[in-house]
Amino acid sequence: MKDKLKAYLMLLPAGFFFLVFVLIPLFYTFYLSFFDWNMIKAHKKFVGLQNYLDLVQSPIFKTVLVNTFIYILLLLILNFVAPYILAYVLSIVVKKHKNFYRAAFFLPSLISLVIGSVLYTWILNPVSGPIAIILRHFDLALPIWSKTQGLVLVVISIITSWKAFGYNFIVILGGLSGIDESIIEAARLDGANSLQLFRDIALPASSATGLYIFIMTIVQGLQFVFTPIKVITQGGPSYASSSLIYHAYHEAFILYRTGLSSALSILTMLIFVFLLILEFKFVERGIYYEN
Repeated sequence: MKDKLKAYLMLLPAGFFFLVFVLIPLFYTFYLSFFDWNMIKAHKKFVGLQNYLDLVQSPIFKTVLVNTFIYILLLLILNFVAPYILAYVLSIVVKKHKNFYRAAFFLPSLISLVIGSVLYTWILNPVSGPIAIILRHFDLALPIWSKTQGLVLVVISIITSWKAFGYNFIVILGGLSGIDESIIEAARLDGANSLQLFRDIALPASSATGLYIFIMTIVQGLQFVFTPIKVITQGGPSYASSSLIYHAYHEAFILYRTGLSSALSILTMLIFVFLLILEFKFVERGIYYEN
């Protein structure tokens, strides 16, 4: 009994912060989603499910929802598939200067994404940026990507990946480095090429690490994408670069439609929960855990 009491006392600080900064805001957000309120009026007007109905019927919400799933797809390619392949190459194929490559790929993750967004804005400036200047020597022009629908999603995803890539790369590299070298050598003696090693040994053996990065890429990546949207495009042009998370911020703190923003936050959470349920149902079953 005494040991249980000690355990609960040790959990108490974490439980307190979880209650104050997660559970209470979550329930309060759910509560606000049924009201029309602008954070200034003393009284809130109860509107029931009207905020949810307005969202579902809004073409802006549909645009933002599609943008969000495009971000997820692009971030999975840039922050999950690409670091997996690169980590495999560095772990199993490359034999020299591994420490240099680790440091070089991880370094951008230490730099603020705000700084990265400003830096990329200068580099990709279609008039005075270094890439635009180089292209002009070949009679080419850099498009105004921040005002071009579709292209703006790709560039913002690249900027976000610049921040998240290094961490994902290091974690996957750690998972691949844990594979027994004798298994790799035995496969090579049997004539397995690099593609077969990656598909039949590296992927299954590191699948637990891969699952973690897969989830983090979706959840954390869409949190990170908020910063370049806020710094560079503010959701434009015409909501073409906005995501669900940024749009919730925009509704609450730019347009002061707190009830609509709360409803959007709840719907966003439900979408994330749905994605995680699908992931655990169809992906988790194929995961290999060593012990």
